[in-house]
Amino acid sequence: MSAAIETYRLSKVYGRTRALDDVDLRVEEGSVFGFLGPNGAGKTTMLRLLTGLARPTSGSARILGQDVAAVGNSVRTEMGFLPDVPGFYDWMTGEEFLRFAAGLFGLEGGELHKRLGLLLGLAGLEGVRTQIGGYSRGMKQRLGVAQALINAPRLLLLDEPTGALDPLGRKDVLDMIASLRGRTTVFFSTHILGDVERVCDTVAVLNAGHIVAQGPIDELRSRYGQQKVVLEVTGGAEGLRADLEAAPWATRVASGSNGTLEVTITDLAEARLQIPALVAARHLGLSRLEAGEMGLEEVFVELVGEKAQ
Repeated sequence: MSAAIETYRLSKVYGRTRALDDVDLRVEEGSVFGFLGPNGAGKTTMLRLLTGLARPTSGSARILGQDVAAVGNSVRTEMGFLPDVPGFYDWMTGEEFLRFAAGLFGLEGGELHKRLGLLLGLAGLEGVRTQIGGYSRGMKQRLGVAQALINAPRLLLLDEPTGALDPLGRKDVLDMIASLRGRTTVFFSTHILGDVERVCDTVAVLNAGHIVAQGPIDELRSRYGQQKVVLEVTGGAEGLRADLEAAPWATRVASGSNGTLEVTITDLAEARLQIPALVAARHLGLSRLEAGEMGLEEVFVELVGEKAQ
């Protein structure tokens, strides 16, 4: 399968700060690719380099087979981009704004009419005559995605498209993104783990300018994620939690729902053997002990070492 994005030892230095440091990345065409990392990891810098808004200090980036730094604007006609804070003309309607964006690509006539209908429907804005100044944040984000698709791009770049949305607005934008799978390559930069798990098939984790992992989500869970057990006890679990945190086979202990404890472990057999003994030593009742599925959050914490949102 061909690559929509390839970078080789891509670096960007601002003064004494290395925002990106020797980043090697590959994004397959047709995928919904999650570019995941905490705030300040270098995600926006990567997007600026990929769109040609900034030039690398060293290394290279290829978009759809072409070197971004060398080809000028030719490859950008096949790209769509939504920045983290998109700008609009508030006095326009959504359709007027899309017509304006389409004019930048020379779209007109029947092709423009067809494209407008499809994108307004995709954004849930068909028939909306309200000026953009009266839109909710979610409506603006959906319009922003539609604008980024006006030229039918082969590659869509999104910078934190759901970061400031409420749950309903986030769902609407994620539904739009998911509907593009297989038709347009989507490069989706975010720090929100749940969004990545919902719509992305492949992910790269960026931390302090370095790619610390990349691959299909299930593969990352298998490669980096450890196993997890969920247990529920009666009689108070604070002392037991301390015992579990001290166990050599436990790497993380967290409180789950309904008073459960979720223990990330390196040795499932040893955990199943020792947990009942630890519970009995504390004179507690063990009402539940089962293996749990590793989530992307546990993998992220292992790789990045901090709690993500």
